[in-house]
Amino acid sequence: MALNYAEQWSPELLEILMQGTLTSPFVTSNVRWLDAKTFHFTQMSTSGYKNHNRKGGWNEGTYVQKDVPYTLEHDRDVEFMVDKADVDETNATASIQNISRVFEQTWVVPETDALFFSKVAQAAQKTEGYHGSTATSTYTKAKVFGMLKDILAKGKLRRYKANGSLIMYVRSEIMDALEQSTEFTRKIELTQIAEGGLGIETRVTDIDGVPIMEVIDDERFYDAFNWEPENGGFEPLKKVAAASGVEAVTGAHKINVLVACGQTCKTVPKISSIYYFAPGAHTKGDGYLYQNRSFSDVFVFPNGRDGKIDSIYVDVDTAEYGA
Repeated sequence: MALNYAEQWSPELLEILMQGTLTSPFVTSNVRWLDAKTFHFTQMSTSGYKNHNRKGGWNEGTYVQKDVPYTLEHDRDVEFMVDKADVDETNATASIQNISRVFEQTWVVPETDALFFSKVAQAAQKTEGYHGSTATSTYTKAKVFGMLKDILAKGKLRRYKANGSLIMYVRSEIMDALEQSTEFTRKIELTQIAEGGLGIETRVTDIDGVPIMEVIDDERFYDAFNWEPENGGFEPLKKVAAASGVEAVTGAHKINVLVACGQTCKTVPKISSIYYFAPGAHTKGDGYLYQNRSFSDVFVFPNGRDGKIDSIYVDVDTAEYGA
């Protein structure tokens, strides 16, 4: 592994320009754990009114309450060992602090979003009426606004839109088309900027009260991922054609639009452990040791009336990754 030695390089790292986590509103720790990796969700439904009989008596109703267990599966870890000499000879560029910062920015944040997007997308794809497959090129500036409005009207999404709990995520191409949409008129405001001249802002930030969030770093915006690539991290699941002794694998699809509800979609963390050991405090060598473990998962809960999932939607591109 090549290191940037102090006599050749500044100890300052290049700034890492990555989009921050987009799904933080969905993280919750408010769950009741049953054991090391399982929590429960209480689901209840009741029967409704019946006609009253004026001769006396009441119609007996029924209710059903059950605890549904949810088990976490996404258990991840990594450790980095930095020899004491490498820290000294690189003027501390190869420090644990820098390694931790780079790791959090380039892997932890994107993976948090990737897990959320893929799990919600898969749940929607299993639910009739709450998923679609559309070539991204179909979202033209002449049609995009109407297509997004149609998505927000699918199934029971209006119910969640009305109480302000929906967020819509879109890929950059769709945001660009929406910005230039010919389906509505707009008033463009010119603002004075500090350096002189005028600024123009044309981005659409919500539709009917639903926030629109652009996923710029789109490597995290797929409906399926390989969580065990050779060099660690994650990558979109690649298409594999059937062959002798090889089973076919359906490649991941890039997500065009994903709608999620803050009331029913949750990222549930169980363990977030970070350990730091100075030289002499461990037995792995003469250096600094950093260990990081994350144990969490994403769940989409049913509604409280009939136990059905009706608060999410996904539309994916028709092309498979790696095809």
